[in-house]
Amino acid sequence: MRLLVAALALLAFPAAALAHHGWSTYDPNTVLKITAPIETAAYSFPHTHITLTHEGAVWEIVLAPPTRMTARGVSAEQLAVGKEVTVEGYPSRVTEHELRAERITIDGTTTELR
Repeated sequence: MRLLVAALALLAFPAAALAHHGWSTYDPNTVLKITAPIETAAYSFPHTHITLTHEGAVWEIVLAPPTRMTARGVSAEQLAVGKEVTVEGYPSRVTEHELRAERITIDGTTTELR
């Protein structure tokens, strides 16, 4: 039984590793700042995500993992649909309209995410 559990864990590891991408696909030389109401929010692992519409395009915003969000004082409740936020970060070089957020401003408070 232990061998079966170990084998299943090893099989699951590559999928988890692929789901968590590296940051090299984001352009650190281009900083974007988007202010808009939250359309969707997912406070989940490996990273919290929100979507915002900016200049006619829906942007997928990659935030920090939930544990870091909580440690920095940003709760799931603060990422309520309809709440206006400002995010600053780096656009993806690979996925159009995806942004890795370095900071988020909610209700006048800016939180560093990295």
